[in-house]
This record gives sequence, C-alpha cells and structure tokens, in this order.
Amino acid sequence: MRAGQDRRVQPRGEKLITALDIGSWKVSALIASQNESGEMTVLGTGQRESRGVRRGYIADMAATEIAVREAVEQAERIAGTNIEDVWVSFSAGGLVSDLASVEVELGGHRIDQEDIDELLAAGKSSIDPHGRMVLHAQPTLYTLDGLQGVKKPLGLHADRLGVDIHVVAADGSPVRNLDLCVRSAHLEVKSIVASPVATGMACLSDEERELGVALVELGAGVTNVSLFCGGLLVGLASIPFGAADITDDIASAFGTRRSQAERMKCFFGSATASPRDNHEMIEVAPISAEEDAAETTRITRAQLIAVIRQRLEHLMGEIAKALKELGFGGPVGRQVVLTGGGAELKGIADYAQGNLGRAVRVGRPRGLAGIPDAHSGPAFATLAGLIHFAASDPVDLRALSSVDQTIVKAPGSALLSRLIAAFRTSY
Repeated sequence: MRAGQDRRVQPRGEKLITALDIGSWKVSALIASQNESGEMTVLGTGQRESRGVRRGYIADMAATEIAVREAVEQAERIAGTNIEDVWVSFSAGGLVSDLASVEVELGGHRIDQEDIDELLAAGKSSIDPHGRMVLHAQPTLYTLDGLQGVKKPLGLHADRLGVDIHVVAADGSPVRNLDLCVRSAHLEVKSIVASPVATGMACLSDEERELGVALVELGAGVTNVSLFCGGLLVGLASIPFGAADITDDIASAFGTRRSQAERMKCFFGSATASPRDNHEMIEVAPISAEEDAAETTRITRAQLIAVIRQRLEHLMGEIAKALKELGFGGPVGRQVVLTGGGAELKGIADYAQGNLGRAVRVGRPRGLAGIPDAHSGPAFATLAGLIHFAASDPVDLRALSSVDQTIVKAPGSALLSRLIAAFRTSY
C-alpha cells in the first residue's frame, strides 16, 4: 500500500496473518485475520503469473521478486492494510520427513514443566538432517512408561518420559533462494513451511490424518505425494511432473501457444471421455497466427482429451509407484485426496480412482470465512493451509537446534524498506 492511502483499522485482539505461495504457475498471497475466539476471516487476496519458477525452484530471482511484490500489494489494497511479514510455502523436490524419538528417566515422580523442557532440550541432539535444512522440528505425542499417544503429560507420574519429534527437512540451497527472494521484496519471512504440511491442514480432517490418507498435490511443475497416519506426516515423495506438462503437451500436439493450450485444457479438457466428444469441435489458433488473423484449425474434443489422458496415464503411474514405495497399503478403503491446480481438471477424481484403485476425492480449503470463490478451489489449498498453520502457533524445536535455518535478516523495518522502494519506483 502506498503512503497516503486509507488504512484499515485493525480491531483490538485481532491477529493478522499473511500467506505467500510461490508456485511454478502462479504467485498468490492471502491476508487473513484471526479474532480472539480463533475464527479466521479472509481480508484480501492477490495473484500474479509466475515467470521465474521452474519445477518449484527459483530460476529467475528478479522476475519472481516482482511477482511477489505485485501479488502482496494487490492483497494489501483489497484488505486495506499493510503487512510486514509472511508465511511462505516450499514445494520443490528434496523434501524428506522423519520421526526422531528421545526418552529420559524420571524415577516415578510427578511430571512438571521443567521435566518437559529438559526433554525437549534433549531432543535437539536427536535431530540429524543429514546435511539438509530443517523446516519443521515439532514435538508431537509423548510416551509414558511405554504408553504412546499422550498429548498432555504435565501433572502425571512416570518412570520414563519420551517424545516423538516430527522433522521435515529439505535441500538447503533452494530454501535459501526462496528466503532471499521474499526478503528482496522487503518482506520478513516468519517461516518457510513445507507445502504438504500446510495443505494437509487445509484439506484433511483430523480423523483422516489419524486413520491414514494420501495427499497428492498436482502442482504446475511438481507433484508431491505425502502420506499421513497417526495424525502425522509420515512419508514424502516428489515427482518432477505436473499440470503444466499437460499444457505443454497440448501446445505441442496442436501447434498453439501455451496460453491457448491452457485455455483449451481449462474450458474443454477432461480426464474422462464420452462418445459425444467426437462430434464437439474446438477452434485452435496456430502459434504463427497474428492476433487479429482468422487462421484457425479445428480439432475434436476427443483429440484434446486423448492428449490429456496420455500424460495423465504416465503421471498416475508415477503416483501409484510413489504410494507403493511409501507403504500406502492396507485396507482398500484408504483414501487419496487430490489438491493443487491439476486437481481442477474435469473428471480427475474419477480417472484417478480408476487408475489407483482407491477412493479419491478432491480436497478444497476449509475453515476460512470470506474466502473468494476464485480462491476456494484446490489450486489454493496450500495458501489456505499456511493460514491454518500460522494460526495454530506450532511449537518448533529449531530454536534449540544448531542447524542453520534461515538467512540473516536484513536490518531495519520491512515495511519501511518497501515504502522507500515504492517511492524510488514512483519518482
């Protein structure tokens, strides 16, 4: 927001949270408020085309920085407020999930807060990221004398007290590049959150996470497959293909621009076929045609769907392989939830269910009041999940770990830096 514009008055007791999702196809921002009762309301959203991200990695710092600035400024204008810090998602490959356990002897006395603090402090030595950067190190459930699943051990008696620490780590360089890009846009990074962790909070119920569910994020450049069980993220796998590959296949097959191919996929594409598709015609503008030229070719909808299904067949094969490697076996009733922009393709749930042999549904963001219809689909599940993650105020042991976490913060106020940059740009 530029200096001199009206600013929304923030009610007392209201907490502002800003989420930033930097993907291979779009950069989106969302500003929400949380009142004293915990209810979250969307105040503003912003979105820009992503031009500097490839397969989830920052490939062009300057182009990505501009997209971040514009998306955040659009959200600020709609919300009528200024923001200084953001919660950022990380969805590139290289994510790994692990569980570290630690246990201490108590001698049967009553557990007090000092015992829990000492246990968590001891947990820092059990975190071994194997050269990666730790994104999350969260204590989950406690163990009392071998009894697992204890949420609140304070005040109970035990001979041995243990805790499981959920650790999510990633390759360091891509995370640092993402951090630097956001800070270059004069925004403070509150935390960089693994995309599956955030998305799971937006799309999955507590019971689903407890019983076991697979979350498949069909992004533009990368597909993340994550497995939840016992309330935790227990497995991760990344596939270097996504919905943008379908768009490229269409553009290549019919000799048209990517923008036209994306439009064809969204308006006429489907993962399922029907006999009438052979009679429905679609006009395609050749890539060499001028904007105002009438040179177009015509294809049947069946031809378009055939190209889409060819890529989907390969992608579903990779997803099935990843699920098998993650150990997603057991009862047939175990569910798969699809999210991401690719999950908006018509008929994708039915197609995936037939290929994977499991119940499949499309996951959409939930629990946010006032979210616009344009941002209520599966493509924005990660964005909404970041708000849920921030609002949950998670306990993180990274402060106790010696592992390098983030780049050193730039001195001075982020808001002041942004105002100075805006002034220089305008004059």
